[in-house]
Amino acid sequence: MYFDPPLQYIEPLFRPPSEADSLILQVTNGCSWNQCSFCEMYTQPQKKFKPRPEAEVLAEIQRCGESMQGVRRIFLADGDAMVLSFRRLEAILQAIRTHLPSVSRVSAYCLPQNIANKTPDQLQTLRELGLLLVYIGAESGDNTVLQKVQKSETFASTRDAILKLKAAGVKSSVMIINGLGGKHYSQQHAIASAQLINATQPEYLATLALFFRDGGRRFSEAFGGDFEPCSTLELFLEMQTFIQHLDLQQTIFRSDHISNNLVLKGVLNKDKTKLLAQIQHAVDYAESKGSNWHLPVYGG
Repeated sequence: MYFDPPLQYIEPLFRPPSEADSLILQVTNGCSWNQCSFCEMYTQPQKKFKPRPEAEVLAEIQRCGESMQGVRRIFLADGDAMVLSFRRLEAILQAIRTHLPSVSRVSAYCLPQNIANKTPDQLQTLRELGLLLVYIGAESGDNTVLQKVQKSETFASTRDAILKLKAAGVKSSVMIINGLGGKHYSQQHAIASAQLINATQPEYLATLALFFRDGGRRFSEAFGGDFEPCSTLELFLEMQTFIQHLDLQQTIFRSDHISNNLVLKGVLNKDKTKLLAQIQHAVDYAESKGSNWHLPVYGG
């Protein structure tokens, strides 16, 4: 007997680790910016950015409601769901509420620039309809590093977006990339990133280490000749500087991506002393191995 699945995907599909149990609803294909030199997620020809037809998405939601029960969470893919207009996002969330009433949280990746074109009232409406969390790849708080990796954001644009979301009651999970500035920009990258996080006080904070599945040629060409990758010791020292400069009230912190050589978990600032002790232990071990020692990194 032929079974027509309620959802159709354009592969590959990506989602945050914490959305492992969520229903993935693909409302756009790819990422509207897609020029960040460190990102290899949407580089395949079939992942050229395009919003999916609204009628198609709404029909999928209806089919999910007919064939699935007890869905608690939905993640709006791909890398840029918030680029959609307020009207279209409102229609999607209304349909989820109608056909999947058991859903208690909707989340999405988010480019800060896509918050700038939503009013505070619109964001509050989306929150009331179930959009409770967005994942923001800040990558760095340093404008020089952001420019070198062809990120379309600045310290100010990311800060303003997170604060605007916070005012509307939408939670943020912010990601910083350890080692993104290489040896030369490591210190300023760590300090400016901490300043960005302090200024925004996100509910969740995550870090991963710079890594590439496909060799990172695009990154090297974009960054320029002054990029030198950090050794494992230098990554630990950069993380140490980052954590030292954080001043947070109640932010859940995770550094447990597959790229991380050092797994860190805690609540900041409550667990700051514990985390710094763990990092110092890793620093001491790395120093005993030599300044240029590298642990193997996935895809590196």
